[in-house]
Amino acid sequence: MFRNREMIITLKLDFFKTLGVNIDLAVEAHDIIRGEIGKEIPGVVVDREKYENSSVTIVKIVEEQAEQMMGKPRGTYITIDAPSLRNNNRLSQKEVVEVLADKLASLFDLPEKAEVLVVGLGNWHATPDALGPRVIDQSMVTRHLHKYTPEELKGGMRSVSAIAPGVLGITGIETAEIIKGVVEKIKPELLIVVDSLAAGSVDRIATTIQIADTGISPGSGIGGNRAGINRDSMGVPVIAIGIPTVVNAAVIANVTVEHFLEQLKEKPMLSQIYKNLRPDFMQQVIDEVLQPFTGNLMVTPKEIDTLILDTSKIVAGGISLALHPAITLEEYNLYLN
Repeated sequence: MFRNREMIITLKLDFFKTLGVNIDLAVEAHDIIRGEIGKEIPGVVVDREKYENSSVTIVKIVEEQAEQMMGKPRGTYITIDAPSLRNNNRLSQKEVVEVLADKLASLFDLPEKAEVLVVGLGNWHATPDALGPRVIDQSMVTRHLHKYTPEELKGGMRSVSAIAPGVLGITGIETAEIIKGVVEKIKPELLIVVDSLAAGSVDRIATTIQIADTGISPGSGIGGNRAGINRDSMGVPVIAIGIPTVVNAAVIANVTVEHFLEQLKEKPMLSQIYKNLRPDFMQQVIDEVLQPFTGNLMVTPKEIDTLILDTSKIVAGGISLALHPAITLEEYNLYLN
């Protein structure tokens, strides 16, 4: 029975698993499991930083037990939260670009002449899934012009190439196979992949950025089962950057039920109803409402076009500043335009 908040949190992971909903954001998985066990997760180290317009949470999974509990490979997951991004706050955007660049750079140690490949995952025909290709459009690509780098920038610009390989439904080729072929040809020392993510809360849409040194499984948040893009499959270090653009409708329904139950619990006349409700019954109700799309119905805001445009500029700017330490944000805008 739903007896307290802890039991509701405990049931959430089972609810996600039953519906085949993956939790893309490590910080969300951490919060759910930490709430479930009532203490910090063994084998997980968490650090937090606060900035004027944003906050950063660094989750490091360092032990196999924690890896199994969180359902994510060992590594470092950096989450930047900036709610003001959705309001098109220019000062916040500038800060987030610089924080993103700093945190991204902390995950690699490359010589100045290193070759880097940036990959924009996703479907450019579907706006919520177009973050990756949009980032590629606005990235500072230099491999073909590297020998012509302006004199004032020599020594501080790396050779960067980029590709937006599309999705299996468009190309008929597994995305990982396309990337692997390019990697084998140009032999980069680092691979950066950008993709849209699925969040567990509508508050995180277009306001949260996750950076992970563990790679990515394209489409995992929306029920896809594509080949992973990571160091094991690519043969080079892989850093993944993602922004939530959708939330599973089943997750929204589940949160709504949680809030409803909390209200029942607080009202003496209705508390008995609260005590008698069973979790399997509530899940059955959600399943019936969302049929025939249970687990596969994704929700995105109507202004997603603008949100994708704004967030793609932020990610592209952060990547460019991290890879080209000789340039400033102002110079990035100047050279790109």
